[in-house]
Amino acid sequence: MHPARTPRIAVVGAGLGGLTCARVLQRHGHPVTVLEREASADTRPQGGSLDMHADTGQAALRSAGLLDRFHDLARPEGDEWRVLDPATGALVARHGPTPDGGRPEIDRGQLRGLLLDSLAEGTVRWGRAVRAVTPLPDGSCRLLLGDGSTEDFDLVVGADGAWSRVRPALSSAVPRYTGVTFLETGFDDCDTRHPGLARLVGNGSLLVKGAGRSLVAQRNSNGHIRAYLALRAPEDWHRTGGVDLADRQAVRDRLATLLDDWAESLRDLLRTSDHGFVNRPLHVLPAPHGWEHVPGVTLLGDAAHLMPPVGLGANLAMLDGADLAHALVSGAGIGEAVRAYERTMLPRSAEAATGSAQGLDHLVPAAAG
Repeated sequence: MHPARTPRIAVVGAGLGGLTCARVLQRHGHPVTVLEREASADTRPQGGSLDMHADTGQAALRSAGLLDRFHDLARPEGDEWRVLDPATGALVARHGPTPDGGRPEIDRGQLRGLLLDSLAEGTVRWGRAVRAVTPLPDGSCRLLLGDGSTEDFDLVVGADGAWSRVRPALSSAVPRYTGVTFLETGFDDCDTRHPGLARLVGNGSLLVKGAGRSLVAQRNSNGHIRAYLALRAPEDWHRTGGVDLADRQAVRDRLATLLDDWAESLRDLLRTSDHGFVNRPLHVLPAPHGWEHVPGVTLLGDAAHLMPPVGLGANLAMLDGADLAHALVSGAGIGEAVRAYERTMLPRSAEAATGSAQGLDHLVPAAAG
């Protein structure tokens, strides 16, 4: 790279981690391009509610200069869990919220919108899929885009999630199925249309834990509740069982069988949802996952350390993005900055992956026998 030229930095993926990285870079006067394969910010729903931890997600938002705006949107009362007995449906435990509101909840879509709105116009180039990344002899990287064109950058940051197209430039690792699948559904205008469920969930989340199957329901903004039935099952459980996932009633009938020893009030929850069911098999990368440094390319978030969704992933992705951006604006060259970031991020993610795997086992205990 010519020393007088401004470094060309591309972030692949407009998720929370990539956008945090871009925001911190711009805040320090460094140009950056974000390439996103989706056509617009509204192409698809962004998922459920996230709890932002003080030492990770909130720290990243502070680095981005967005912490106050985050608190304007967040729901500190959402940091509450109610645990019910599966056989009776009775409340057996209640946790939180913490007195200091330490882990406030926010809808993923709201958080992404906050980050997008903070970026300079034109930073995100929508509809620009990346097919492959090739490191070049001069230490830069070439992106092959979905339309067959190529672009070269001095640094490519893979923030493109579980099935990253950037990762193969660094690692041959591929995600593996955990043995747990989440079936997601939703309820609208709950305080009016589903008052019983609204009372059960309260301001935060509901947990019903059984052997090989657990139910999580979480309150989002605007009276919406998302519910996830977590199952220990083969990845192709629906195909081998002859269940058409597009047939809402067929899925409900199958779930009624799986939960036949649960309280009728809990089984009713899945009979009355306003939405169909989305099948989400959970995958993880090997832990620890690492790579030998390759000039001109690095990873953050799920592209670097895909782990079960038990409350750490989004927080770590945002911290990754902030840490990488700070390293890049520190005055060190790109190579040394990326090495410094990877020396911090990789051990941290290995520890978090171990904790997340244990968290998934706690959330969905294996069935006896």
